[in-house]
Amino acid sequence: MTQVLQRPVKTDEAPSPEQRVARRRAILEWIGVHALGVAAALFFVLPFVFVVLTSLMSDEQALTRDLVPATWEWSNYTKVFDTPGFLTWWRNTLLYAGLGTLLTVVSSIPVAYALAKFRFRGRHVTLMLVISMMMLPPQVIIIPMYLFWAKQLDLSGSLWPLIIPMAFGDAFSIFLLRQFLTTIPDEYLDAAKVDGCGELRTLLKVVLPMAKPGIAAVALFQFFYAWNDYFGPQIYASENPGAWTLSYGLESFKGAHHTDWNLTMAATVLVMAPVILVFFFAQKAFVEGVTLTGVKG
Repeated sequence: MTQVLQRPVKTDEAPSPEQRVARRRAILEWIGVHALGVAAALFFVLPFVFVVLTSLMSDEQALTRDLVPATWEWSNYTKVFDTPGFLTWWRNTLLYAGLGTLLTVVSSIPVAYALAKFRFRGRHVTLMLVISMMMLPPQVIIIPMYLFWAKQLDLSGSLWPLIIPMAFGDAFSIFLLRQFLTTIPDEYLDAAKVDGCGELRTLLKVVLPMAKPGIAAVALFQFFYAWNDYFGPQIYASENPGAWTLSYGLESFKGAHHTDWNLTMAATVLVMAPVILVFFFAQKAFVEGVTLTGVKG
């Protein structure tokens, strides 16, 4: 007598009411989170889109309520560059932002390295002084600083009173770099010293290659600050139009073209474009540097 083996028949069980509720809740949460993300993205993007579209309108249409250009006036950007002084503002801003960023990074790295890796008496007090300088508004010391640069050194009407101090470090840059350098294990430094490296060579050959994300974050922060700085050029360079930057010159441009909103918006786009491009190409290093600065204190 042969025994017939039968496979059990699988039946799909219907989900329980609790499972259906959990599934619906998960779907609603997904929709809600993504809806908020889209709304936040539109909140930040739409003003920029409005500026770009207005910059491409004709003089007459820019004064209307139209949102889309009837004719795309790309020549508005050419007219902005033809404005007397605009190229000078560009050159001054590149000098201020580029040279200032370089001086800040070069002068802040050794101080941050010492605060992060050296053990000396008064190290914590020095760090507290650096943090205290971060909390000091520039408006508090602007009068004595202006008297020093303008009366003693006769450098008013130029950007040098803003550039030269960056060669002596920046409190925020020092603190940010110090926080990042503390995440580098001391074993790497000890191994370099065993191989015969001094402190300077260890900094250049070991620390700096590992600290590229932190350095990139500090450089971008400083570049953005200098590029958008309005207060400093207003104080030191306002009396000399040849030393104006884009942020300060844009105010004068808006006053001269107060009815030509298309040209004003075109100038605004040209001022914002370099910052957006720099952040777009360096955002990975920037985000990584900012993230890692808070790993270890």
